[in-house]
Amino acid sequence: MKITTTKFPDLLIIEPKVIEDARGFFFESYNRQLHQQHGLAYNWVQDNRASSQYGVIRGLHFQLNPVAQAKLVSVSLGAVIDAVVDLRKGSPTYRQSFSIELSAANKKQLLVPRGFAHGYSVITKVAEFQYKCDNYYSKADERGIHPIENDFNIDWKINPVNIQLSEKDANAPDFDNCEHNFEYAEG
Repeated sequence: MKITTTKFPDLLIIEPKVIEDARGFFFESYNRQLHQQHGLAYNWVQDNRASSQYGVIRGLHFQLNPVAQAKLVSVSLGAVIDAVVDLRKGSPTYRQSFSIELSAANKKQLLVPRGFAHGYSVITKVAEFQYKCDNYYSKADERGIHPIENDFNIDWKINPVNIQLSEKDANAPDFDNCEHNFEYAEG
């Protein structure tokens, strides 16, 4: 397993060791022991999967403290642009965005710590997206930021005429008007 740090504290790119030959491939998508050896002691309690078509943008979503969620995200079919925004006041990357292409082909994962808004866009005909969460879903604590009408400059890699948003995401507030309660704690 290869772990790459980003300029965003605690936001990590994880690349599993892939064994590939003419028959196909094999890799461990998660190994608790390996994660713990790298200091990643998350207690994953919920797995989610979503299938979406080209042009769909889901997010930017998060849950308020004390039920915030860290996520380990990946793609098993197709490709997405995965994006996050740092909501942790006091963080050196507060209010900045990060994006990466995750795909079935590159098998990369993104470890999104608590305190980030998260979303993705589907850039292939269809994509299957899955993620582990370290806390359960709480509708009462769910919040969002409009994925397009903001100053994050996220390139979702979708022609604007093809963008599909849920009603919830289309009506989400911009960053300045979204409720969030995260503080950055170094270390």
